[in-house]
Amino acid sequence: MKDLSMHIMDIIQNSVRAKASLVELKIKESEKDDLFSISIKDNGFGMSEEVLAKAIDPFFTTRTTRKVGLGLSLLKQNAEMTGGKMEISSKEGVGTELEAVFSHRHLDRPAMGDIAGTMVLLVGANPKMDFIYIHITDKDEYVFDTKEIKEVLDGMPVSDPNIMHYLKEMIQENLNTL
Repeated sequence: MKDLSMHIMDIIQNSVRAKASLVELKIKESEKDDLFSISIKDNGFGMSEEVLAKAIDPFFTTRTTRKVGLGLSLLKQNAEMTGGKMEISSKEGVGTELEAVFSHRHLDRPAMGDIAGTMVLLVGANPKMDFIYIHITDKDEYVFDTKEIKEVLDGMPVSDPNIMHYLKEMIQENLNTL
C-alpha cells in the first residue's frame, strides 16, 4: 500500500466485516519524541486466539474471496522498517485493537496520504456505523466524531455527496491547523 491512509482503510474494512458498530482511529504524531502511531479499536465480533495467532500471516485470511491477507503483514513490515512495531489484540464478542508504531523521522515511514478522504469514504460507505477519529500532535488535537455530526445533521444522510464533500473539507482544514 502506497500510504498510511490506505493501510487504515484496509484495517477498518476488517472492522466493517467484523460487524463493528463503532471504530476509533487515533493517530499520534510527535516530532519531538520521534513517534508516529496509529491505533484502531473496534467493537466487532473479535477473533479467537487461534485466528489472532495467524492474523499477521500473509497467507492466512478468513475471507473466502481470496487466499491471502496482506494488510496486517504489510502494515507490520512498514512499522518495523522504521524501527517500530505492530501489536494486535482481540477478544471474541468484544472487539479488536491494533497499534502500529513508527519512527516519525525515518525515511521508510510511508506518507500519511489522504486521511480526510479515507475517513469520509468510510463514513459514507458505512452510514450506520460510528467513527471517532482523533489526531494528536505536539501542538494540538483534533477529534472527528460521527455521533456529533449525525446529531447536527438531524436526519440528513452522511452519505449525501454534498455532506461528504463538506466533511472532507472540514477534516482537512482542522488537520491543517495541527
